[in-house]
Amino acid sequence: MTMSVLIAAVFGAVIGSFLNVCIYRLPRGASVVVPASACPRCGHELAWFENVPIVSWLVLRGRCRACRASIGIRYPLVEAITAVIFAWAWSAYGGTPVLLASRLVFGCALIVLFAIDLEHHLLPNVITLPGIAVGFLFSLFTEPGWRSSLIGILAGGGVLFAVAEAYYRVRHEEGLGMGDVKMLAMVGAFLGWQMTLMTLMMASLCGSLIGLLLIVTRRGGLKYALPFGTFLALGAAAAATVGPAVLNWYLGLL
Repeated sequence: MTMSVLIAAVFGAVIGSFLNVCIYRLPRGASVVVPASACPRCGHELAWFENVPIVSWLVLRGRCRACRASIGIRYPLVEAITAVIFAWAWSAYGGTPVLLASRLVFGCALIVLFAIDLEHHLLPNVITLPGIAVGFLFSLFTEPGWRSSLIGILAGGGVLFAVAEAYYRVRHEEGLGMGDVKMLAMVGAFLGWQMTLMTLMMASLCGSLIGLLLIVTRRGGLKYALPFGTFLALGAAAAATVGPAVLNWYLGLL
């Protein structure tokens, strides 16, 4: 591992610590800037040495130093995943600053949306709506290009909106939330229309498999609410990394 990749990983872990703040505070409508990080149970304000990504959680054995309340494993996991994303992005796109930046911004947005939707079944507008604009802005300077990005926004948001509207008209109940629509439009802005369709396909397949598993194990029924935004995040991550290779392989079979 080169020194630059290691530095990217450390910086990613620090960013991951901030993403944890976003994941905890955004669903609660709280500021992600103030106040300083504190234990949600006793209010103990964290000292700098309690806020070192990954390391502090391990040293404290996943507990608050003041009240010994348990600190979820989500915190070091998010920091570690973000560190890996930053290291991978630097290795893959180190010579192309704009593309590197777009992938990092997109990856961070997916992490926050994945975690929040998994826990709260919520996809905050403060992430998805600016994400659409930022993704399209990046497309003016790098891949997928502004035309593909614009089509991706319209196709991503339009397809899910049509599905949600059709489901509501047939079943007279909400099947997909508008948060999912806006999230897929954001994916379209960053990845373009081809990878947006692949994202939707992968997310639907993953969601169907998990849904069938829940039914078979009797942990949920046909109306069990699955956080589709979580599956969209997984599908988008796969499309952004291996999607082009998969698409080329498929086209080669035709």
